[in-house]
Amino acid sequence: MFLSVFDMFKVGIGPSSSHTMGPMVAAGRFLDQMRASPFEFAGLRASLHGSLAFTGVGHATDRATILGLAGFAPETYDAEKADLCFAEIVATKTVTPEGLPPLAFDPKTDLKFDFGPNLPGHANGMILMATDAQGDVVLQETYYSVGGGFILTADELEQGKDTDEGTPVPFPFKSAAEMLEMAKASGKDIAAMKRANEISRGGTDNLRTGTARIWQVMNDCINKGLAHEGILPGGLDVRRRAKAIHDALQAERGMNLNAPHTINDWMSVYAMAVNEENAAGGQVVTAPTNGAAGVIPATLRYYLDHVPGASESKVEDFLLTAAAIGGLVKFNASISGAEAGCQAEVGSAAAMGAAGLCAIMGGTPEQVENAAEIALEHHLGMTCDPVKGLVQVPCIERNGLGAIKAVSAASLALRGDGTHLVPLDACIETMRQTGADMSEKYKETSLGGLAVNIPNC
Repeated sequence: MFLSVFDMFKVGIGPSSSHTMGPMVAAGRFLDQMRASPFEFAGLRASLHGSLAFTGVGHATDRATILGLAGFAPETYDAEKADLCFAEIVATKTVTPEGLPPLAFDPKTDLKFDFGPNLPGHANGMILMATDAQGDVVLQETYYSVGGGFILTADELEQGKDTDEGTPVPFPFKSAAEMLEMAKASGKDIAAMKRANEISRGGTDNLRTGTARIWQVMNDCINKGLAHEGILPGGLDVRRRAKAIHDALQAERGMNLNAPHTINDWMSVYAMAVNEENAAGGQVVTAPTNGAAGVIPATLRYYLDHVPGASESKVEDFLLTAAAIGGLVKFNASISGAEAGCQAEVGSAAAMGAAGLCAIMGGTPEQVENAAEIALEHHLGMTCDPVKGLVQVPCIERNGLGAIKAVSAASLALRGDGTHLVPLDACIETMRQTGADMSEKYKETSLGGLAVNIPNC
């Protein structure tokens, strides 16, 4: 099993990797399929199902799908150009993707939210259709957005093509137990094994420049969030708080006002800054999803800014270790809130962050595995119930608490020798089972929990 660090950490746009980035990517794939088809096309249609329908407006799923059909992609997204293009589509009822003729598409009638039963493959389903001059569907594909911006067609999902089984890699671990066995046999730590896997596929330079860009975008996102004020879009009138909190924390430095627990506020504010940017539709890195995008940057920024002796030279090891743990969670359970609740998003992010921090603080592979297990275990059962379908409440604060748990889990693991009762593999399987048993109301549908208990929402 190989899942690249660049699959786990993808540069994209907010507010959701599964509900915004995924549908945009799916639309792009459908355009490629159309370009390779012998049919003559005249129009497009789309239908959103399951969680993509129930929370699609709050997550801008409709807009992302439309822009994807116009040729926009998350990694190269230009907000200003997107706004102009979207306005033109609404006015002309036409999309003009490169390499295809102008295609009739009326956002009001050709994109539908289907609130019926989920499509059979996954809670995040969508169907894209291309029509001929008579309006008959001549090409159709079903896509599933399976979390973290990953997209599979119905056939790919049925065939289990959710991970890359291409050229063999040096350390193809599919479980934490295999990971620890390979580490012991090779004498390498988790980051070194993951690095060898990455280099075998993409080369040293690609890894170095790619991980540097991931951290740069993460850190820029923190800084943007700490600089911006105002009300977040969507109608909840949620006020950005990161800047005010950060300003207060900076003012308190050197005034002997800081209690020891104030460090939690620093971790929280870094995470909140990211998730406020995400909620505003800014550029973020899936880590492993947009809804959980603040945990890992906050944990890494905590290390760099607050841990004596911290070095940016360890950022790559942090990201590689975190990606290794994230790959195990995705392969054996889920990173999708629509599939398994927020335990699969913030829980997975906290496990990844804990593992990365433990590793660069000198932890052994056994301690790293323990750190990931502690963090994930204490998110088990967490629901996904975004108020009004927006990635704001409880998501923004939840990332702050996830970062705190990640740091605490790493610290606890470093206090031990790596031996512990519950293996990470057992914890991941428990998360999978818990997600399968969880009511659909609590899996990113906004049909239960906070989403139905907040007045006037």
